[in-house]
Amino acid sequence: MDGVHDIGGVQGFGPVRTDEPDIPFKTEWDARMWGLNGAMSQPDNWTLDWWRHVRELIDPVDYLTRPYFDQWAQIYMALMIDSGVASLEEIVSGHAKGPNPDLGPVLKAQDVPATMRHAAKFDTDDQIEPAFAKGSKVTANAAGHSGHTRLPRYAMGRRGVVQAHHGTFVFADAKARGEEVYEPLYSVAFAAADLWPEAQGRKDCIYLDLWESYLEADD
Repeated sequence: MDGVHDIGGVQGFGPVRTDEPDIPFKTEWDARMWGLNGAMSQPDNWTLDWWRHVRELIDPVDYLTRPYFDQWAQIYMALMIDSGVASLEEIVSGHAKGPNPDLGPVLKAQDVPATMRHAAKFDTDDQIEPAFAKGSKVTANAAGHSGHTRLPRYAMGRRGVVQAHHGTFVFADAKARGEEVYEPLYSVAFAAADLWPEAQGRKDCIYLDLWESYLEADD
């Protein structure tokens, strides 16, 4: 999805800051939002890719000016209203008006360490035969779409070379729509000079992990 979130390589936003303190949270409120994210029981349709798509729908002014974890709060409020977990009135007032929805057991403090040790699994044991091998020349799709996608705008229509095949993984674009689709996933190298005119003459490469349907054979 082309939007304000996809600004990699775009001019006009100033230099990337590298002098910020190396700390996980800037305020106590940031840490609290992180904790709420981990502790909140969630409906089945609250997938990671749907979460990202909802974030991409934030108003451009809010997206560029509001703090990172403030965006998280906006996302969860939108998810709760969309799923019927809470109403706008309840969120504004801070008080529930009806019975709590059944979203599963409450995560207790003593269970947090065990939960954190189990990472989510996004690949599958049912492997799909890859269409491309290491060294294959490919071109990334030139057109985006209105939904979620992990193909950055700066790589659309650009030529690259497959560096590795990682296996078969859940396809983010489909998962954001509530569909369970799996595709081969590759690491593809793009010459920086092929992505941005100002990189001409440089030997830098950009490596992107891309699903098979993002790619076409470059004959």
